Amino acid sequence: MKIARYRIVAVLRERGQQTRADWVERELPERVDPDKHVGLLATLRLDPADLADAPSP
Repeated sequence: MKIARYRIVAVLRERGQQTRADWVERELPERVDPDKHVGLLATLRLDPADLADAPSP
């Protein structure tokens, strides 16, 4: 399961966390592995299950 970076950025911007969103855009890959970045997602208070891409049919 991968998370599209733009989804993380969108949630942060909705929360008004522009600086964090800018950092995520610069530092994270386009497809984020939640297992590898579990600590960062927890720090940002993001639930990977809410952000995961829908499975392909």
